[in-house]
Amino acid sequence: MPGFLSWISGLFTTATPTPPAPEARLFNPSQETPSGDNQDRAPELAQQLEEHLFCWLLDAEPSALRTDFSASEDILEELHQRLSNNRMEELPRQPMSLPMLMRALSDESTDRQRLTDIILGDPSLTDQLLQIANSPYFRPGDHAIESVDQAVFVLGVDGIRNVIAAAVMRPMMAARNSREALFGQRAWRWGLTCARASELIARIHGEDTSAHFMVGLLPSLAYITIRRELQRICRSRTTTGEPEPALIRHALARYQWATCQLLANEWNLPPKYHAYLLAAERPAPRQKHTPLTDGMIIGTREVLRHANQRNLAEEALPKVLRLTEEQISNVRRALQTMLREGGRSTIRN
Repeated sequence: MPGFLSWISGLFTTATPTPPAPEARLFNPSQETPSGDNQDRAPELAQQLEEHLFCWLLDAEPSALRTDFSASEDILEELHQRLSNNRMEELPRQPMSLPMLMRALSDESTDRQRLTDIILGDPSLTDQLLQIANSPYFRPGDHAIESVDQAVFVLGVDGIRNVIAAAVMRPMMAARNSREALFGQRAWRWGLTCARASELIARIHGEDTSAHFMVGLLPSLAYITIRRELQRICRSRTTTGEPEPALIRHALARYQWATCQLLANEWNLPPKYHAYLLAAERPAPRQKHTPLTDGMIIGTREVLRHANQRNLAEEALPKVLRLTEEQISNVRRALQTMLREGGRSTIRN
């Protein structure tokens, strides 16, 4: 059995990601739909939602995302080479305490004190964790969480896993300058919403909620990584160093999933995390929707709704999701509450 597991792990931990197809999409609903009427509309609706997301993230009108960027093909090629050869200068490195934390969290014999000690061993993680735990996104009540031990006790193992995932990624997405402030803020809010949606849907299907929360956060981290890498390449070739919205949008769409896989490799995440990402990127024919697929769609829809942006009509959701109307309603209600209360958070969201 160990040999077989090592072989499976090897399938997902190659250092060089497979070059993505130019037409790669963020949302890939299965072609297997509840009724023949809806079958042809799911990809079209998913593509519309993706375009609305890019307009919001990049603070640009649709026409700005369709301008000709053929003069920048050499920049895209350079990005492709860096990604393919694992030379991304902006790729976030594995957080120091992450491997130890993941081992501890997956070990049923780990007690609260052991977990607290590991977190306290990383002062920067400790500070971030307490901030995240006290945000309306995660705090279960009105009382402040004042210590790591209290956070572990109040939130439980599953809850603290999600807080750790958010606390690890939040500093990597903090804006470095005013030019990326709005993008970083919106990407973080989008990532948290998709992560929570994936977690909620995983719970409905009896799957690993914490793993789906983490993979639900990865696309937002991949987006800011790609944007920074693209900016670095542009800076080395031009005086402004600012890529046009159309170029950023194309780079995000083309390399989003490959960058997610590269992050999972860099952080040595378990094979099932790679499998979740792959299933969302390239679903097999008639494959059942994964919590990540549905979570990304409904999370994006609700974050755009909260921001009063162009969006999918409510009646279109059953055409792209594989959830019952009651399940859709319950997930949407939870996300709307999170977004509403998150707006009052002291943490920039």
